[in-house]
Amino acid sequence: MATSRPIITLEEHFMSKAAAANMNEKIESLQQVPGLWDRFTEIGPVRIKNMDAGKVSLQVISHGPGELPPEQCRDANDQLVEAVRNYPARFAGFANLPMGHPEEAAAELQRTCSDAAGIKFVGALIENHTDAGKYYEGPEYDVLWKTASDLDVPIYLHPTWPSDDVFNTAFKSSTMSDDITLAISAYAFGWHSDVAMHIIRLFGAGVFDRFPRLKIIIGHFGEMIPFMLQRIERTADRWGHSRSFRQVWNENIWLTTSGNWSLDPLVSILRNTKKDRILYSVDYPFSANEDGLKWLEELEASGLVSNEELEGIRWKNASQLLGLDIKA
Repeated sequence: MATSRPIITLEEHFMSKAAAANMNEKIESLQQVPGLWDRFTEIGPVRIKNMDAGKVSLQVISHGPGELPPEQCRDANDQLVEAVRNYPARFAGFANLPMGHPEEAAAELQRTCSDAAGIKFVGALIENHTDAGKYYEGPEYDVLWKTASDLDVPIYLHPTWPSDDVFNTAFKSSTMSDDITLAISAYAFGWHSDVAMHIIRLFGAGVFDRFPRLKIIIGHFGEMIPFMLQRIERTADRWGHSRSFRQVWNENIWLTTSGNWSLDPLVSILRNTKKDRILYSVDYPFSANEDGLKWLEELEASGLVSNEELEGIRWKNASQLLGLDIKA
């Protein structure tokens, strides 16, 4: 889609028919939020109307939270493929992968992101760990990282609820309500810091040494890492890897703004992160496109970035990373 000033967003979710038929309690709770479920399950005209309200040119859509088995992942991806084919100028797709099954996750990434399959998603968005709490630094996941590197597509590492064991050990409290405890463990703080921990685990296990071309996206202004970057560097660089944490941060990691509408964190990020690694996102339908547009307008008025840097954040950086054909 050609507009005078494009906007691309890439942490934007939907709930598939396959997943909606097999929901857990956490997913079911989303149905209680007024209006959310209808926006969450719709990938057509209503979504586009919401995009237009925030002047979003193209939305890279990914599946919502919750681990799916391989067959349901394929069904969810096939549903998203149809939406992208129906609205190719407005939608692109990130694949959903069955992360409890590394070999099948790699195969599904290959199926959805290769030209031969005729689908051509632009990468994948995956849960930060499996429902059982398993992270992805082990050798069994090398097949996925190799496939992503060979395809030259990014993997978006997205927060998820803590496993039951972690929740009961680290978060459950007799002095707070279940709602407050859940929020602390997840969207208020816990699942963001957990993504940061996962990135450090991947580095510590040598994943970025084994796969130096791997591309990882993290959301929410870098999931705490920019504000701890110097301390992480000082510690991690003693671990004997061939590439420093700073080199990995500069060459392998991109971050999005998703659902954070303050300029304060960006001030720090602009001082320690390459500007072409910063990508605008909204986190639809959990955040409003209009709120994101207001933030972009505040950023432009602030003078924190040049016009060229602003256009990079709005769309150029994402277009380059994802290989999207968007022209101003």
